[in-house]
Amino acid sequence: MANPLSPAEEALREAARDYHRSPVRGKISITPTKPLLNQRDLSLAYSPGVAYPCLDIQADPSLAAEYTSRGNLVGVVTNGTAVLGLGNIGPLASKPVMEGKGCLFKKFAGIDVFDLELAENDPDKLVDIIAALEPTLGGINLEDIKAPECFYIEKKLRER
Repeated sequence: MANPLSPAEEALREAARDYHRSPVRGKISITPTKPLLNQRDLSLAYSPGVAYPCLDIQADPSLAAEYTSRGNLVGVVTNGTAVLGLGNIGPLASKPVMEGKGCLFKKFAGIDVFDLELAENDPDKLVDIIAALEPTLGGINLEDIKAPECFYIEKKLRER
């Protein structure tokens, strides 16, 4: 049987639970960077206006840095197999940690983050999945993936 929590630990546990669930669930959200106040804004943000930057990027892929958030967007990627202090808790249970990492990126570096918890343990499949995210993300932060797989995954991704 586990040791009971001290009053201070119990208070911390409840405060952490409340912090993560309210007033909005989780710690991160996606907010538009452009106004969406009227029909014109919508036609610029989506169809038909969005076609012009798409065609520009098709002709010159470097324009993605000018027209999209990709250059300031990092994927914090895990499969939850080696979460600090918690061990192999799996991808879903590791989500609060990855959201927290995203908060650190935003608060201290101004970098936007997608936290990506992957239900995959095969290192080669992880490499394929993560590499396939390249058009979306300006960077990848591999997080809390157990050794030695983490080193293999990083090596294979760098080779691509």
